[in-house]
Amino acid sequence: MSGIVGNSAPTAGEGRRLRSIAAWSLALGVLLVVSALVAVGIGPVSIVPGKVAGILAQHLGWSGAAGDWNLAESNIVWQLRLPRVLLGAIAGAGLAVVGAVLQVLTRNPLADPYLFGVSAGAALGAVIVILHIGPFAGMLGLPLAAFIGAMAAMLLVFLAAHGGGQTPSSGRLVLTGVAVAFILQAVTNTLIVSDSHRAADTVLFWMMGGLATARWDSLLAPALATLLGTLWLCLRAPAINALAFGDDTAQSLGIHVGRLRIEVLVVAALITGTIVAACGGIGFVGLMLPHVTRFFTGGNLKRLLPVTALLGAIFLVWVDAAARTVFAPREIPLGVVTSLIGGLFFLWLMRKKKV
Repeated sequence: MSGIVGNSAPTAGEGRRLRSIAAWSLALGVLLVVSALVAVGIGPVSIVPGKVAGILAQHLGWSGAAGDWNLAESNIVWQLRLPRVLLGAIAGAGLAVVGAVLQVLTRNPLADPYLFGVSAGAALGAVIVILHIGPFAGMLGLPLAAFIGAMAAMLLVFLAAHGGGQTPSSGRLVLTGVAVAFILQAVTNTLIVSDSHRAADTVLFWMMGGLATARWDSLLAPALATLLGTLWLCLRAPAINALAFGDDTAQSLGIHVGRLRIEVLVVAALITGTIVAACGGIGFVGLMLPHVTRFFTGGNLKRLLPVTALLGAIFLVWVDAAARTVFAPREIPLGVVTSLIGGLFFLWLMRKKKV
């Protein structure tokens, strides 16, 4: 128990595990950088990784960077593909981290950022801005609306699940979240089909998820939310770990379960809301990657979260590369690809774990 709650000095075995996780993190960090360089070069105009690295070095101010690329290649790398790859990495990391935390919080191996209606609420807020407010909302209007929608959905889940003056159980939160998600999705779909403008077509494609609209000014909100939210979750990992043993056990360790659960869900709403605003609906990332990571890190969030974030980033970078090249020049919505992979993983998980 002490290894989970984090109140004792690390044992020799724990020290070896931490060194192993550090090695995994370093290796995955290098793999992420290599993946990004390769993925940036993939497209109708193929650019080799060495040339991509030179273009990036030049834009970052390294005076010694020079090569045989032209202005068109430089613009493709810096203005179009690099923001897209970075947004994919940010979204993959954020969704994987939120999924890992929610699976511990609910003690449900099938939990992901969409379980509590967080994504559905974010989508509803963003759709309202796209269809009825548009450019008047400003650069931060869409992520702000998505976050407000995610928080409103979370509040609705808690109000609906709360009963008898007691903190709602994890099982009750799960069931209530699913119901709220269906309700909010129905409202969103009603807004889309009732809109007579061409913006509805844009919304439909955006709701299936994608990174085609990624630009430098769209990275700030999801990057800050994912970075700060992940750091906070890592700091609170020992307390969140205790919830895996049940609310009573966590309370006996001096943890205010209700307050901690609310704090975690607010952070989850912040990360998910900003990612949904930037990328649309991308499902199953938060379900799959934590399970994959646990094979070589175990379930302790102190070790799980950093590795899960890196794996999630690598995963979504390559899934997006496949989505925009397999049927080129047509692009498959990113959410369609992750749903296909995630659906197969879901079936395997149920068969493997007898869920």
